[in-house]
Amino acid sequence: MDDFTKGGDQLQEALRHLRRLNWIFGAKGPVLYGVKRLWNRSGRPDRLTILDVGSGSGDINRHLLKWADKQGVKIRIILADVTEEARAEADQLFRNDSRVIFIKQDLFNLEAGQADIVTASQFVHHFPSELLPSIVEKMLLVSRFGVVLNDIHRHCIPWVAVWIATRFLSRNIYIRHDGPLSVAKGFRSADFRHLAKSVNGLSLTYSWRPLFRYSVIVPKQ
Repeated sequence: MDDFTKGGDQLQEALRHLRRLNWIFGAKGPVLYGVKRLWNRSGRPDRLTILDVGSGSGDINRHLLKWADKQGVKIRIILADVTEEARAEADQLFRNDSRVIFIKQDLFNLEAGQADIVTASQFVHHFPSELLPSIVEKMLLVSRFGVVLNDIHRHCIPWVAVWIATRFLSRNIYIRHDGPLSVAKGFRSADFRHLAKSVNGLSLTYSWRPLFRYSVIVPKQ
C-alpha cells in the first residue's frame, strides 16, 4: 500500500479486507501488550492519549477502547494517515465514538508532545531499514510516555499463511500483493538490536507475540 496512485474504491476496499486479516492474525495483541506496559510504567494515569501513525481505518484501536473502559481510563485516540480513503473508513468505523478522531497528516509533520503514547501497526516495515532510526526518533518526539511498534516477524510460515489467506479472502490487488510482501519486509530480533545501537540513548524492549508478530516498546527517557 505504498503506492496510492490507484486509490479510490480499490484502496478503500483493501482497508476493509485488511480489518478481516488483522482479526484472523491477531494484530491487536502486540499493540495492547505494549500500551499496557507503558501505561503501567507511567503510573497508570486515568487519562491517556494514543496517536496511531499510519492508522488506515484504525480498527486495531477498538480493542484499546474496550481495555480503557475496563480500566476506567478516559482515552482519546488520534488516527493519523495520509489518504482520504483511510479517513472515510475511519469515519465509518468510529462514527458513534467521539473518543476517536482522524487527522490527515504525515508522521514528520506531527507536533512534539502531541500524544502520551504513539503507536504504529504494520507501518514501519514500509520504509527502508536505514530510515527506521529517524522514524522512531520522530515518534518519540511526538510522544510523552513512549512508542509501541507492532510489526511482523519475517519468516516463511507467516508468509505462506498470509499468501493463502489473501487468495482465499480477497481479490483486491492491494491485499493480494501487499499481504505477502509485508511479511517479506518484516523484522527479526537482530533488526531491533541494531535499531537500539543506532540511536544514542535509545532504550527498547521487544517481545515475540502470538501469530508471528513483535511488540516493540520504546519508553521516553
